[in-house]
Amino acid sequence: MREIVLDTETTGIDALNGDRVVEIGCVELFNHVATGNHYHTYLNPERDMPAEAEAVHGLSATFLADKPLFAAVAGDFLEFIQDSQLVIHNASFDIGFLNAELARLGMRKLGNPVVDTVKIARKRFPGAPASLDALCRRFNIDNSNRTLHGALLDSQLLAEVYLELMGGRQPDLVLANNPALTQPMLDTPAVTAARPVRPARPHAPSAEEVAAHEAFVKGIKNALWNAG
Repeated sequence: MREIVLDTETTGIDALNGDRVVEIGCVELFNHVATGNHYHTYLNPERDMPAEAEAVHGLSATFLADKPLFAAVAGDFLEFIQDSQLVIHNASFDIGFLNAELARLGMRKLGNPVVDTVKIARKRFPGAPASLDALCRRFNIDNSNRTLHGALLDSQLLAEVYLELMGGRQPDLVLANNPALTQPMLDTPAVTAARPVRPARPHAPSAEEVAAHEAFVKGIKNALWNAG
């Protein structure tokens, strides 16, 4: 199963009131395992960068000035995600922003199935913090490089969190990395338990059973037992 872990960075929190997407990061998974294939782009938002937003992701208007517009990358982005299931932390936020960008271009909204990892985390750990940093701490995932939010880095971390939320690594993956558990025990002698030998049980029908069977057969028209 192909899934895309996705994250965005924006100029603010209101997609319908002028805030824009400034970064998209995607990580491809097959059967919940990262393939190494990813999509990443910065975007020129065609507007200023509020100080509070820049404090979150560190992307300034000057840095983004020469980056492509969303219109220039929309095709590549949609080709990468295709119709795969999207895995997003607080999905309504990112989907709302991406759909607003697509609407500005007269393009249809995303119709991909979506998994919201915030909802999964809150269901599994009621009352506990469900931020990406909190989940990384819970699952001992190294997020020491996350001094600022970044769409690609956050997608990579979320891919690891998602694996843990879905039940963690499969036991066979652990066994496969342990030679002591997977190496054939060629030098181990076979152990055979001593068992008492019992005589064969008789299966011949009694005279009463034979008579009952013959009476039963006589009542059947063209009985197979009478053939030949």
